[in-house]
Amino acid sequence: MENRRAERAEQLRIRTEREKERQARVAEERARKEEEENRRRAEEDNKKKKAFSNMLHFGGYLQKTERRGGKKQTEREKKKMILTERRQPLNIENMNQENLKAQAQSLYNRIYQLEAEKFDLQEKFKMQKYESNVLINRVTDHQKLAALRVPDLAREF
Repeated sequence: MENRRAERAEQLRIRTEREKERQARVAEERARKEEEENRRRAEEDNKKKKAFSNMLHFGGYLQKTERRGGKKQTEREKKKMILTERRQPLNIENMNQENLKAQAQSLYNRIYQLEAEKFDLQEKFKMQKYESNVLINRVTDHQKLAALRVPDLAREF
């Protein structure tokens, strides 16, 4: 009976090892198929883009949209880079109360400074907008007057 139990345990162990190996092969095969499918899709997409770009009417349009998309992406990346540079990690775990107060005061001063800059820039923007509106109004008034003067000059001759 002991031998029989030992044989069954050995057979069960071998069977589980084989099952694990089979599952590993299946998972590997599935991953390989997915990777191949993704690669094939990417190739098809590239072929479609090339076909569209070779067409007479769509070539310039696709290039413009790709350029715009690339430009937006770079602007986003620039913004992220700037924000990561500005953001500094706050390490307050090992600080005592006085250091925490000093840190809070420095953060408050920084926020105050940034809000002041923001306000100044908003005011500057408002003034520029106002000035541009004034100049646009002057131009339109000048064009209206010029249009009125032209027929008067024609009558004199």
